[in-house]
Amino acid sequence: MPGVASGVGAVPVDGSGGPDPARVFDWVDRRAELRARAGLTRVTRPRSASSPLLDLAGNDYLGLTRHPEVVAAATSATREWGAGATGSRLVTGTTELHEELEAELAAFTGAEAALVFASGYAANLAALTALTGPGTVVVADAYNHASLIDGCRLSRARTVVFPHRDVAAVERELAAAGSARALVVTDSVFSVDGDAAPLAELAAVCRAHGAALLVDDAHGLGVLGGGGVGALAAAGLAGAPDVVATVTLSKSLGAQGGAVLGPRRVVRHLVETARTFIFDTGLAPACVGGALGALRLLRAEPERAARVRAVARRLADALGGAGLAVSVPEAAVVSVRAPSPEAAVAWAAACREAGVAVGCFRPPSVPDGMSRLRLTARADLTPEQVARVVEVVAATAPAPAAEGGGV
Repeated sequence: MPGVASGVGAVPVDGSGGPDPARVFDWVDRRAELRARAGLTRVTRPRSASSPLLDLAGNDYLGLTRHPEVVAAATSATREWGAGATGSRLVTGTTELHEELEAELAAFTGAEAALVFASGYAANLAALTALTGPGTVVVADAYNHASLIDGCRLSRARTVVFPHRDVAAVERELAAAGSARALVVTDSVFSVDGDAAPLAELAAVCRAHGAALLVDDAHGLGVLGGGGVGALAAAGLAGAPDVVATVTLSKSLGAQGGAVLGPRRVVRHLVETARTFIFDTGLAPACVGGALGALRLLRAEPERAARVRAVARRLADALGGAGLAVSVPEAAVVSVRAPSPEAAVAWAAACREAGVAVGCFRPPSVPDGMSRLRLTARADLTPEQVARVVEVVAATAPAPAAEGGGV
């Protein structure tokens, strides 16, 4: 075929008759065009350090990211330990501060032990790949976070996806697994609509079949349970010998990083086998110090957890009262349905123009194909700010889609 180099796909040739290096990534442009037509273009939007926007798009649930005590703890850690961890955790990347954070995270949540990672994503990949493998059956909720999905893919285990929060379906899959080693995987609070997994019921089904339970408590730590101890403690599963949790340090604790919490022997197993622990540089001291400072502040001010839940309920009630299709928040996340991806993007942009930043979730990021705005409540929002958010979101809402309309 003229103009196409033999044996190299559809890359046009250059003047010398060989593949044209300037055309190798032409396929990327074609994919971008398809995404643009579907209303799925994504862009970064840098924010300034002193943004005037009222932020309900981030995950600073407890309002601790800029808290003076948290900032001071991060600053102090940087002065003492430097800007980076200098190596992987098994080489030079574990400081005394890392172990201090791990001990306090375990004590706070009621777990036997904790292991800190460079991100919550890395923690999920570690837990899934190290606790499964060929011959293992993973039973995963259809609405799980992308990091759990990727962990399932990397695990080489047989993965079965069950309908969202369907305990009966989990029972059937575990019964079908027979004697195979099995792991049930779920978020505690799902990041799209803020609904909660039936953890006590899932744990009971797991125990009936000798399966383990892995719970991503990214949206539960600092929000659920007495004083924000997390979803596992709220469900009576803190310290359970057959349950493992993962958390992020970038939401309620306002820093960055992640951790796996669970039985001491499981944590020891991850230290020796989890690739995202062994081969990744350790979490930077500033993030460790900031997370530790936030955790200590939460222990001193446990009412922050109840406050963020109350703010979420006020937002949902008021938005629902304005005639919008709103999720029922079981933690800090509130979502509002949009009639189409394009409408969701335009709606979020209109909110931003009016001074309120909200999240915008569209396919393929949402498993049900329904676009929505996502608002994350914060413990430090005032009643006046909540009223302002409701006013802006309601005033900028798009017209409802026609029957059988968009997603």
